[in-house]
Amino acid sequence: MAQAPAQSDAQARAEETRERDETLSRREKENRPDDKAKQHLDRKLDEALEESFPGSDPVSISQPAPSAPDKDQT
Repeated sequence: MAQAPAQSDAQARAEETRERDETLSRREKENRPDDKAKQHLDRKLDEALEESFPGSDPVSISQPAPSAPDKDQT
């Protein structure tokens, strides 16, 4: 009879874990970029790589913040 409460606790923890995993999976799917946007980004990165070759710096996926002198000019 002592096993019933322990088993209930284990089942409750398993259910909580399953629900948490489903919620995380749902959020990942919602935040995933759609295929067209990903393909567009991939094409842009490939184009930038081709235009910069042979270069020593890799293509950056983000634009760096402007430097202090650049901010003064805007």
